[in-house]
Amino acid sequence: MTQKLTEYFWPVRHVDLIHQFAKREVLVRYQESVLGSIWAVVTPLLSLLVYTLVFRHVFKAQWGNAGESGLDFALNIYAGLSVFNFFSECLLRAPRLVAEQPNLVRKVVFPLEILPWVLAFSALFHLGIALVILIAVSGWMHHGWPVSLLCLPLVWLPLLPLVLGVGWLFSALGVFLKDINQLLGVVVSLLMFLSPIFYPLESLPALWRPWMHLNPLALVMEATRDVVLNGRWPDWSSLTLVMGESLAVALLGALFFRAARHEFADVL
Repeated sequence: MTQKLTEYFWPVRHVDLIHQFAKREVLVRYQESVLGSIWAVVTPLLSLLVYTLVFRHVFKAQWGNAGESGLDFALNIYAGLSVFNFFSECLLRAPRLVAEQPNLVRKVVFPLEILPWVLAFSALFHLGIALVILIAVSGWMHHGWPVSLLCLPLVWLPLLPLVLGVGWLFSALGVFLKDINQLLGVVVSLLMFLSPIFYPLESLPALWRPWMHLNPLALVMEATRDVVLNGRWPDWSSLTLVMGESLAVALLGALFFRAARHEFADVL
């Protein structure tokens, strides 16, 4: 039993299967479009353009000092938006992971627990593209990259157990609760404005800032800006806290998925 739970977090035996399914997920998404995978670059850039136009030029929002450029403002938004898009893609697709695979559910030998891994790695493709754009533009603007950029993998590491836990939890719930998709759509919309995507944490009243520690995305977004754009080392104590929260979510999700999976075939 313990071994089975261990395989949720360390699916070494299914690495090739995860790779094949994740590759298929990415290819299927763009295979019928004219631009193909170019949409993976165009979509985030268009979103960035719209948000920058609205918040910078319509609402006259400032990120830091009054002398900052529009590109500075855009990169700060883009850094937060990249993290948020990775998480929201995993969250919104999670309820359909098992529900849309009845044939796999009926195959007793198929390891259903790898489906959130497939989702995470297919979403990682888009996060990787966002990272390339972010690093390229920031390096061009600042004439180089800070040494702190090397810490980015550690900054983003807590995202993996977080989306895995979310994947296990909501893919299991999605089998039994068909309305979960609509609920999560509302949650994602609220979470977008409750996360520091369009504003820095420092702009919040001091009384509200501690509550942001309950949102793992908030600290990852801020740490991303620190290491990529500001040349500062991340707050390791905060990242340790985020990792603890993410591992707790992953454990909860894995336990729930393992307990519920025996009912999937009956419901589907």
